[in-house]
Amino acid sequence: MAKENRGGKRQGAGRPQGARSRATREHKATLSDLARVHTSVALQALVDIAKKGESESARVAAANSLLDRAYGKATQAHEHRGSIGTYDLSKMSDDELDRLETILGPLAISSGDQGGEETEG
Repeated sequence: MAKENRGGKRQGAGRPQGARSRATREHKATLSDLARVHTSVALQALVDIAKKGESESARVAAANSLLDRAYGKATQAHEHRGSIGTYDLSKMSDDELDRLETILGPLAISSGDQGGEETEG
């Protein structure tokens, strides 16, 4: 017996690429259907919280969720506009981003909390 024909990938074997298994397909459809049945209840809960929520942060979060569902989430800009031009940060290499962070890092630290991450202390 030759070991060459044992194991490994065989042409045409298995589920076609991109196809879901029956278990995944059935399970996912069922969960989606169950969730969709409660759409109006969930939407009304968001409206109620946006109108009468106990805290301002809860009202803002609910209002944002409603707007996201109605109009889609706002896109994030990946550009920096400055006195020396406009840069698309999503197209920069890791080395270029590291260099930029090295140059701008001290400016961000010295400028205090303006536009930076919030820290507790």
